[in-house]
Amino acid sequence: MTMTMLTTALLAAVVGAALGVAVMTIFARLRETAAARRAALVGEQAERLLEDARRRAEALEHEASLRGKDIILEARAEAEREARELRREVTTLERRVLEKEEALARRLDSLAARDAELKEREGVLEGRERDLEAKRVEADALLDRLRSALEGAAGLSREEARRALVEDITNEAKAEAAKRIRAIEAEAREEADRRARKVVAMAIERLSGDWVAERSISVVPLPNEEMKGRIIGREGRNIRALEAATGADLIIDDTPEVVVISCHNPVRRELARLALERLIADGRIHPGRIEEIVRKAEKELEDSIRTAGQNALMELDLRGMHQELVRLVGMLKYRYSYAQNVLMHSIETGFIAGALAAELGLDPTEARRAGLLHDIGKALTHEVKGSHAVVGGDIARRYGESAKIVNAIAAHHEEVPAETLLAPLVYAADALSGARPGARREALESYAKRLEDLERISNSFAGVERSYAVQAGREIRIIVDPGVIPDDQAAMLARDVARRIEQELTYPGQIKVTVIRETRASHIAH
Repeated sequence: MTMTMLTTALLAAVVGAALGVAVMTIFARLRETAAARRAALVGEQAERLLEDARRRAEALEHEASLRGKDIILEARAEAEREARELRREVTTLERRVLEKEEALARRLDSLAARDAELKEREGVLEGRERDLEAKRVEADALLDRLRSALEGAAGLSREEARRALVEDITNEAKAEAAKRIRAIEAEAREEADRRARKVVAMAIERLSGDWVAERSISVVPLPNEEMKGRIIGREGRNIRALEAATGADLIIDDTPEVVVISCHNPVRRELARLALERLIADGRIHPGRIEEIVRKAEKELEDSIRTAGQNALMELDLRGMHQELVRLVGMLKYRYSYAQNVLMHSIETGFIAGALAAELGLDPTEARRAGLLHDIGKALTHEVKGSHAVVGGDIARRYGESAKIVNAIAAHHEEVPAETLLAPLVYAADALSGARPGARREALESYAKRLEDLERISNSFAGVERSYAVQAGREIRIIVDPGVIPDDQAAMLARDVARRIEQELTYPGQIKVTVIRETRASHIAH
């Protein structure tokens, strides 16, 4: 039993091994068959890809060949077209050159003919010149004989006779001119004074204004002496920052509890004053805070300037003015002329010009507008070149004012000819506003110097005995020698002195020149 089982097991093992070997052999053959089939398939695919690539290459080669032929044909056609254009241009240029050559030839022929004609005329003129020279020589000889005969008959030489004749004619003309001037001036003065007194009185009596004195410094009070040190700051950094931001000088000296701000520009001085007052009230004083406060003060000052300009327009009942002009009018609030506030002077000039225009039958609104703007150039004269009148006219033209207004502004100092009646009207209103008593104030030194110059100029004329500056320098009275200056020449002397004053002196308003001539006879009774 046991042997049979062993034999059976061995046979089973042998049969299993044989079957395993057979199965492995079959699997190996199947793998070889599959590999062969795959290799065959890959070879066929490679051949198909190669064939496709070959066909595509041939197609691309054929397409490139066709494209190259097309490009060659296009380039050839373009070259032929350019050649035809060049041939046409060359033909046109040749035709033009031929036409110009023909024109030049015709012009040369014309010039040759004209040259021949000029030569012929030149010969004729030379003959005429010779004839004229001969006649001139003959005429000179005849004049010499006539002069000799006249000198012998008169007993005077030629130069003596000429001087005597010129002197007689000059004296006669001067006497006649003095008489005519005196008569015309008397007649015109009588009529002009009568009308001017009426018009000026009606205009000036309707105005009353406030005035301030000109200053170049502002004083800011301090709460205590300690504030001076805070304003100066460590190593002066605060005061330097404030001066740099405002453009004004701060003077901190021994004067108790005050700081002096000095600047010739009143706008900058006002900016520095506003900024310093706010810094003192705030208490925080350092460069950063200073810049912030100065910016706020600049905005506040700008608002104040625009408000002043708008108030001036409202006061004069004016409308429709450009905002930049309104701003410039407001800037006049911080400018002065001979201690007269320019904005107040401009408003007063507008009122007077309007009143004068109403009395003369002109447009009072237009006159008030021109009067208000007549000194607008003073807001920018430090920034641009030229007199304030001409600069003001340019500014008004730039911002849309009418030609009448522009001319009235530019001509109110007679630097530009007046084109309408509005210009002399504004000139008169400006003179009335500036020349009335108390309107303007001068420094004592310049005032005394002007009086001395007035008397010096008057005394420099021949025949003047004495001269006196009166009416606070607004009139010069000249006493002349009656034996040297006759009545007819007194008016001419007054005119000459006035012109000399205009040329040599600078003064506000007007100066009246009065020449006094009187003859006194006295005798003693015994």
